[in-house]
Amino acid sequence: MVWMGLLVLSPFLVSLVGCQHTQNSSAPTHPPLHYFCFTYIVPLHYRILLHANLTNLSFTGSVQIQIDVQNNTNWVVLHSKGLQISKATILDQNLSHLSEKVDAEILLEQHVLPVLHNPSHEQIGIFSPRVLSNGQKYFLYIEFGAELAEGFYGFYKSTYRTSTGETRTLALTHFEPTSARMAFPCFDEPSFKANFSVRIRRSPEYTSLSNMPVIKTLKISDDLLEDWFAASVKMSTYLVAFVICDFKSVTATTSSGVQVSIYATPEKWQQTHYALEVAVKMLDFYEEYFNIRYPLPKQDLIAIPDFQSGAMENWGLTTYRETSLLFDPLTSSVTDKLWVTMVIGHELAHQWFGNLVTMEWWNDIWLNEGFARYMEYISVEATYPDLKVEEYLLHTCFAAVGHDSLNSSRPISSSAENPTQIKEMFDTVSYDKGACVLHMLRHFLTDEVFQSGIVRYLRKYSYRNARNQDLWDSLVNTCSEEDFISGKHCYSSSQAAKNYLFAGEHLDLTAMMNTWTLQKGIPVVTVTRKGSRLLLRQDRFLRTVLPSDSIWPTLQKGFLWHIPLTFKTDASSSIHRHLMTTQTDSIDIGEDVSWVKVNTDMTGYYVVHYEDGGWDVITKLLRENHTALSYKDRTHLIHNAFQLVTAGHLPINKALDLIGYLRLETNTVPLLEGLGYLEAFYRLIEKRNELEVTHNLGKYILQFFRAVIDQQTWSDSGSVSERRLRSEVLALACHLDDPPCLERARQNFKDWLQSNRTLSLPTDVAETVFAVGAQDDHGWASLLHEYNISLSAAQKAKILFALTCSRDTNKLQRLLELGLEGKVIRLQDLSSLILMVARNPQGYHLAWDFVKENWDSLVQKLQLGSFCIRNIIIGTTGQFTSPEELAEVQLFFESIKEQVSQLRATQVALDNVKKNVRWVQRNLEPLKNWLNYQMQ
Repeated sequence: MVWMGLLVLSPFLVSLVGCQHTQNSSAPTHPPLHYFCFTYIVPLHYRILLHANLTNLSFTGSVQIQIDVQNNTNWVVLHSKGLQISKATILDQNLSHLSEKVDAEILLEQHVLPVLHNPSHEQIGIFSPRVLSNGQKYFLYIEFGAELAEGFYGFYKSTYRTSTGETRTLALTHFEPTSARMAFPCFDEPSFKANFSVRIRRSPEYTSLSNMPVIKTLKISDDLLEDWFAASVKMSTYLVAFVICDFKSVTATTSSGVQVSIYATPEKWQQTHYALEVAVKMLDFYEEYFNIRYPLPKQDLIAIPDFQSGAMENWGLTTYRETSLLFDPLTSSVTDKLWVTMVIGHELAHQWFGNLVTMEWWNDIWLNEGFARYMEYISVEATYPDLKVEEYLLHTCFAAVGHDSLNSSRPISSSAENPTQIKEMFDTVSYDKGACVLHMLRHFLTDEVFQSGIVRYLRKYSYRNARNQDLWDSLVNTCSEEDFISGKHCYSSSQAAKNYLFAGEHLDLTAMMNTWTLQKGIPVVTVTRKGSRLLLRQDRFLRTVLPSDSIWPTLQKGFLWHIPLTFKTDASSSIHRHLMTTQTDSIDIGEDVSWVKVNTDMTGYYVVHYEDGGWDVITKLLRENHTALSYKDRTHLIHNAFQLVTAGHLPINKALDLIGYLRLETNTVPLLEGLGYLEAFYRLIEKRNELEVTHNLGKYILQFFRAVIDQQTWSDSGSVSERRLRSEVLALACHLDDPPCLERARQNFKDWLQSNRTLSLPTDVAETVFAVGAQDDHGWASLLHEYNISLSAAQKAKILFALTCSRDTNKLQRLLELGLEGKVIRLQDLSSLILMVARNPQGYHLAWDFVKENWDSLVQKLQLGSFCIRNIIIGTTGQFTSPEELAEVQLFFESIKEQVSQLRATQVALDNVKKNVRWVQRNLEPLKNWLNYQMQ
């Protein structure tokens, strides 16, 4: 649509994709189809003016972009999505118009230039009647307007309700990865870094926030003010942010003078104090760890009522879900506290990794997200050691293994060309595998070398963009020939392999790391003991294909990793190291060694299989002297054993025998790992018509863990690890209908109801109490009412989970409808609501049917490619175990093939269902027999 005053150049609308340079033409020429012609124009500085009307939910604005022309051209092509352009013009360096001499055929009024729209590529092209000359700078001026967006991207509206029932509105932005173009026309790619000067017009009762501090406020009229923000540092468009709201804040200052503020709705202001403490500590920590000052004068953190992702790292104005920032001591559990701490650690790490140094293109988004995910652990361990965050890193790596062992996985660095593909890059591979590969690299290089290398990387590429290779060069202390000649303290790239020694071998770090970032999958190292030697073989680890399958050799072809192996034996307390770069290898460990544990503390990203009775040796060791291994090693063994069962390398009874030692276990992490697999099997089987196995497995779990269950108190006492154990063990016991658990939960729920819901339940068990209370009509209705009025995001999350535990399918259906409506249950919670219903034995087909029936609406509300849609696709099918269910999923995906052809998520979902079908076919009968033997 072209507004009044613009010429409609319809013959060219379908072809505008890039730009081209022309010699001397005064008429629009046909732009070519190639894309990267964007580089002809480089933006230097944006001056943005925005006025959002929170009454009619629209906004108007203008942007003046200073551009540097790097090839003669008549076209300026930039991004714009959903914006109505009312005026566009180009000025020279003296702010004079370029449109004085114009053909009569394209008569322009008031120097307004023609604008071509290409909605399919989210671009506009502005034609200049005079050639923009190579090496010259110009100003592009555009006026525009749009409705505030529905949903969670671009410049969108959010609302919240006060305790008196009043609904209030705010406007905010979320641009990553490709939505800045929904708020103002821009060169919306990460490599086009520029400075931004923002002005926002607002009513006096609101506050406006942006990346930088306000430097002055002008009074436009009695009911309109204009805030001028300081010019930003050089940054990518996706990091620009602004919020217009009526929130309250708390403020403190870091040791280096950075002002930190936490913003929330006025009635939740008291829940901001913990986040303030964390943010100040984290900024101090990162400034010291990276040895680079935080470059902005302030850092605002704001809790948003409607927010799809967990948080966003906009430079100087990080935005969060309320559950990711607010902490209420009365309703937030220790797990909630850890989550808030880790999310803040993640977003503040991004101020360096991502903001200061940005990946060149979205194919390497892991350089942002993998680092930020890993820095969560480093920062929280340093600043809040009592939270025991190191106990969770294993599970991050286990999640990565789960995804990476499907054939539908992808390399860490993968092609991504359009907005949907780019959104899909924000996944388990970029975050979790990225973090675990960095963890492996840190332990391989040593902490000191790793830290100095990433500091070198951050310093060298500050305010610039980087690629994988730049990181590897920084870590092995290499630099360009020019830097080398000028006497910098680094090696030329040709010398790097000669100057870094590991285990007596010359290391080519690039070659090593390319095997982890440029090929998909994860290796399994098969270990066989032969006298004094350890024989090693690496293969690609797959859980969907068996070694006996005809397709196995094809899926193995070409896969090889450079694996930094570590191992321990009973003959020494040392950690032994070996770099495995070939398909097969061997190590001399000595004749006297009785056991060997490979991949010490799971610092390496690979699965280990002990062949020829090796697992029997491990099982015997755990039964006789489990503390000979660290708790991380014990947890890793449990995880590997059950993963190998799924992959067909190990009989299930061997893995079940392995965890028999857990009666002796006192550490929470391996205890919960073993319990977690038994629970996963139970939840899979309870959805099938296998009553005997379901009953026996539930009975076995309760008997086996009886002592652990009975030790739990219904309180918030103890260490973080003890409290986490309490939450998970009691939740499972009540789900398995354990009489003492149900009795205690019902009494607590009754007391809570009788107190008119003012009683503060112990936060560690509140979710379990609510879930039990939700089983009758009165309890369920009371919880729904409390959900509607509660001011605690943490409590609302617990109540919503409890509501989805109802065995009444009518209630579950009502919840799904409320989620789709988006009023009582916010749209941001719809995907997790669907997954919680799918987890319920009475709800898993209900949730799947709901997704099929409302697919178009879900995509329209949540956006194709978003993690919400991916989670819905993978999560609702994740409990299917029969060939009939697999056929049904395939049929539905076929019916939406055109829509989801670009999505990996459908293939991941199919791989998961196939894995489940094969698991049941291979393991259900052996599990049944094993349980019968145990119950004798």
